[in-house]
Amino acid sequence: MQEGAADPGLYPFRPYRNRPKIEWPNGKTVAVWVSPNLEFYELDPPANPHRKSWTKPHPDVVGYGHRDYANRAGHWRMADAMTKYGFPGSVSLSVALCNHIPEVVEDANARGWEFFSHGIYNTRYSYGMDEAQERAIIEDSIRTVRDATGQTIKGWLAPALTHTPRTLDLLAEYGFDYTCDLYHDDQPGDVNVASGRLISMPYSLEVNDHYGFFVYNMSPREYADTLIRQYERLAAEGSASGTVMCIPLHSYLIGQPHRIGPFEEVLRHIAADGRAWITRSGDIADHYMRSFVKEVAA
Repeated sequence: MQEGAADPGLYPFRPYRNRPKIEWPNGKTVAVWVSPNLEFYELDPPANPHRKSWTKPHPDVVGYGHRDYANRAGHWRMADAMTKYGFPGSVSLSVALCNHIPEVVEDANARGWEFFSHGIYNTRYSYGMDEAQERAIIEDSIRTVRDATGQTIKGWLAPALTHTPRTLDLLAEYGFDYTCDLYHDDQPGDVNVASGRLISMPYSLEVNDHYGFFVYNMSPREYADTLIRQYERLAAEGSASGTVMCIPLHSYLIGQPHRIGPFEEVLRHIAADGRAWITRSGDIADHYMRSFVKEVAA
């Protein structure tokens, strides 16, 4: 086999139908968590030689303004809908938001939402970082979120989904419980790390509103129907072994006036169904880690 083509061995292979049974609290069949991405984008970020932050030449006022809608208007509309139907947020946080627009972070914290790190800015990437730089970002994330909210972050979603080969090992070393960066399963599972324990938390690209609206060009009702079909399948399969449904959101998208109505219908449907453990990502990680010993790579 050509060098570099082998399985990187990030996690053990576990066939979907032959795993130890996962049981969620109170007999629920699917753990549902909503992940609002509360982000901060810089108008003129430092250049990364591996990837441009904006597709247009500086200044990309259109791109910046569209995303700034999230913190000015979209967040509040999205958050109120979630609270109305009893859905806590598990926040994928650009931690610089704590300094730039603390009002949004304070609102989420007051609602009982959990925070995990999405890097410092969503316009600064992990590509090309050395170990000292990556450690500095992790330490900054822990310190900044703790100072702003009193919470100690348990999870990680890489900024703009960018990584280095050492990211997962460093997260485990710093005591994180979970990463959302692997997108490879509908159930939690252990990640192979150099020391400690780290699990993979199911996080979806397929039902991420960014993919729904920007990649698949769905209408608001098509996206809502997709979420309901995702839920129904996972809730049914979860009767054999508990599944996880993540709904990743960006409030500059889902928080638009013409999209929020169909999304509220999704929340109403799931809340009324009775099979969902409506929870936070950290609670899923805690339950899984208490219930299953660390897997050993084959």
